[in-house]
Amino acid sequence: MALDTVAAPGTVESADDDPVVRRTAELAKQFAARAEELDRTGAFPAADFDDLFAAGLNAPTIPVEHGGLGLGPFRRRAHPLWMMTTELAKADLSLARCWEGHANALTLIDALGSEPQRTRWFDGVVKRGEKWVAWSGEPQAPKPGEARRFGTTVTRTEDGWLVDGSKAFATSATGADWAILLVNPAGPGGARHLGGGDDSLLLLACQLTHPSITVDTSWWDPVGMRATASHLVRFDHTPVPDAWSIGEPGAYLREGWQTAFIPHYSASFLGAAEGAYRYALEYLERQAKGGDPFVQQRVGRMAVDTRTAHLWLAHVGELWDSGRREPAQTAGSQARHLIEHLALSTVDNCIRACGARSLIRPSPVERILRDLTFYVRHDNADHILATIGRAALGLVHDPSFYKP
Repeated sequence: MALDTVAAPGTVESADDDPVVRRTAELAKQFAARAEELDRTGAFPAADFDDLFAAGLNAPTIPVEHGGLGLGPFRRRAHPLWMMTTELAKADLSLARCWEGHANALTLIDALGSEPQRTRWFDGVVKRGEKWVAWSGEPQAPKPGEARRFGTTVTRTEDGWLVDGSKAFATSATGADWAILLVNPAGPGGARHLGGGDDSLLLLACQLTHPSITVDTSWWDPVGMRATASHLVRFDHTPVPDAWSIGEPGAYLREGWQTAFIPHYSASFLGAAEGAYRYALEYLERQAKGGDPFVQQRVGRMAVDTRTAHLWLAHVGELWDSGRREPAQTAGSQARHLIEHLALSTVDNCIRACGARSLIRPSPVERILRDLTFYVRHDNADHILATIGRAALGLVHDPSFYKP
């Protein structure tokens, strides 16, 4: 076969042929059937994770020698991981968010952890289906009605740390077995709102069954992304031994690991958009509306937008997979900004083409609209674009959290 007829690693075409992505897509059909009930109840998608474990797909970023799939930016196989996420997000964007947190936490253990840590924790995932997440969220400005700010403090002990305080937006709080806590010895702030120097940030692995940890499920009552179970979690002298401290203090920010996860959010946005696009094609065919030239324009726009998003993700994946870290970081933010708008445009065009009935349950578009609208608020689009501009101008910028 001629070289110009073979899809290169990281392209859209090669992702379509990846057996892991195909297996994920097939399994996601079951997840789509569960999504509405999970959204109504706000329950963590435990059965979905059980099915991923049974199918051997729950260890995506664990290296092959430890029993995983060996995917992700650290292993220079970023694009297949993101395409798995896109398939899950087509079925349920909340599930995809929980999956992101799991996969990204395992990436951090692989990249920054010691060999004993990798062996212990990867075994738990591969052999017992344990679920991970990473929590940073400590908003420093209370919303109306909140009596106090969120935040953690850590106290040094003879053989580790004690964690006190609370974290909000704690994804998978009622489903995960372990969490990587991003905490700052200088005071509350997590990573996004860091109060001390960049070199002080700690990554502490925390077993969530410890009796000192409680989950306040009353706090998480959002318009969308309900099944992420991103509750308020409180810590009351929660012990973390030194053996569970991951990497050197500050390594997460110093090595820019947040930038490796930014395109992963884009993969979820794209999946939500493709879910809406797929619904539109099926609905319009059933309603015999394909002959309407204005409907044709809406469908054409959806086709172009989703294809453009795929091409951008493939481009960013190729940069990570070829070891070009700095351009990958810049391109990742560019893709994150653009795919947010492409995904929102796709959902809007779906609704305009299909009409108000697409927003009545059990239509999945009603849920996709709420979930996507909420999830893209994860970062401020204006700050992202300003950061891209600062980078283009050669100015100092924060590629991780887009702070001025």
